[in-house]
Amino acid sequence: MEYESSSSIWDGVYYYPHLFGGLMLTAALLGLSTSYFGGLGFSSLPYMWSDLGIFHKKKCQKKRIRVYMDGCFDLMHYGHANALRQAKALGDELVVGVVSDEEIVANKGPPVLSMEERLALVSGLKWVDEVIADAPYAITEKFMNSLFNEHKIDYIIHGDDPCLLPDGTDAYALAKKAGRYKQIKRTEGVSSTDIVGRILSSLKDTKACENHDDSSSLPGIALKGSQSNSAHISQFLPTSRRIVQFSNGKILRSARQLGDFLLVGIHTDQIVSEHRGKGHPIMHLHERSLSVLACRYVDEVIIGAPWEVTKDMVTTFNITLVVHGTVAENNSLLAGEPDPYAVPKSMRIFRMLDSPKTITTTSVAQRIVANHEAYVKRNAKKAENEKKYYAEKVYVSGD
Repeated sequence: MEYESSSSIWDGVYYYPHLFGGLMLTAALLGLSTSYFGGLGFSSLPYMWSDLGIFHKKKCQKKRIRVYMDGCFDLMHYGHANALRQAKALGDELVVGVVSDEEIVANKGPPVLSMEERLALVSGLKWVDEVIADAPYAITEKFMNSLFNEHKIDYIIHGDDPCLLPDGTDAYALAKKAGRYKQIKRTEGVSSTDIVGRILSSLKDTKACENHDDSSSLPGIALKGSQSNSAHISQFLPTSRRIVQFSNGKILRSARQLGDFLLVGIHTDQIVSEHRGKGHPIMHLHERSLSVLACRYVDEVIIGAPWEVTKDMVTTFNITLVVHGTVAENNSLLAGEPDPYAVPKSMRIFRMLDSPKTITTTSVAQRIVANHEAYVKRNAKKAENEKKYYAEKVYVSGD
């Protein structure tokens, strides 16, 4: 008879305390020291007591819980990332469904990012184990059975904010009826609707808007009247715990492959504004920090990194290579400003990486502006739903 280890004895102690205690008492009455058992060795006890059949424990591997969460993940932000982080905490493996372009058009309006771009963003998040492309917007009975039987999903996850179909019904009604639905807490202070508003606001005085109506006059966009993005007040409330929870794009993956530890510097809002102009950044420092930390290739970030990579930075963080992508926003140098990479270049530890895509903040903004009427309509409807959500909002546990 084979036994795995002496840990079986301790299982016996836990499940049969009275019997084990009786054995110890008998030993004491016979004048045997309890150390006798130590001298005898736990490894031999199972053979002596095999007929009792109580200390043998068959190897039983715990079933891994697989959870599913879907979404459009358009203009992906840290709110999406935090939702997926919470979903992963409810199980062992997280499978994410990315809704198809056609389904998004039918239910919400045209997406800003393509399916390929959205898949790349979702796959790059550290909490995601598998991705299902072209998922349906609503959990139909056929798709739900596919999740349970083919993908071995145990629970379907969604936030506490309502997800309604065009006919007003709940997109997750079937999952709830099946008893396989779990809810997480929505991340306050950010939404795709809000991001669209910030982007349009940042572009209203730029060349991208010359052939369009002034964005401040577009209905349904949260622009705070005629204020620019620089006056936009974010509702995001950062906490040290949130940053820790996040801490444990392809250009980042390429950078990570060049070393053992990827440290990403994130500039302050002031630095970004000085080099990119009024209305920037679209997201403030803490929002950008969480977004970068959510990437599976990033090990750590410098929150508020200086514009110039100094010798002190290289020494302090033990940096062996500084990299920069070939595609970036037009971060022009200010008058008399030195090359921010002069030090690593002089140390011969600087390298340019070929950017796999040409997408930038500006190119995304131009997509929105070029199709602004559709986004106005979508945002107007979304704004109504969010207003109703906050009016009826109740406390939901979770983080």
